[in-house]
Amino acid sequence: MNLVFCRTGRARQDSAWSFLTASYLQRLRSYASVKEEIFLTEERFLSALERRAHGFYLFLLDQRGKQLSSAQFAQQLRSLEEAGHHELIFCIGPADGFSDSTRSRANFLLSFGPMTLPHQMAALLLAEQLYRAFTILAGHPYHSGH
Repeated sequence: MNLVFCRTGRARQDSAWSFLTASYLQRLRSYASVKEEIFLTEERFLSALERRAHGFYLFLLDQRGKQLSSAQFAQQLRSLEEAGHHELIFCIGPADGFSDSTRSRANFLLSFGPMTLPHQMAALLLAEQLYRAFTILAGHPYHSGH
């Protein structure tokens, strides 16, 4: 499975958040191909989507989206793979959120809760939850804390 980890806005690479996010993405590469993409604006993100081959499944992080447990998230990923979706795109939006038109293009709006999170914290949470989901699917003890 191919995962695309996208962010809009400026990405700071010099923080502890960035280090931890990179660490989880590196661990995730044991289970899936992972590509990181950073777009300065939502418009550039949309332009890149237009150029992409069809067949991807788009998750947008949005506080108005659906909240899932880690196990539900893992099952969602398994279901998508079984349905033939081999490229999953996860994108963290701009500071003021995605526009309505961009949200309407998403296959799934994913929320970590109703609170607004700093970009770097959202990136870390997403990277960790992706890693956790794949360890759940692989039967690795990470999720159960062993």
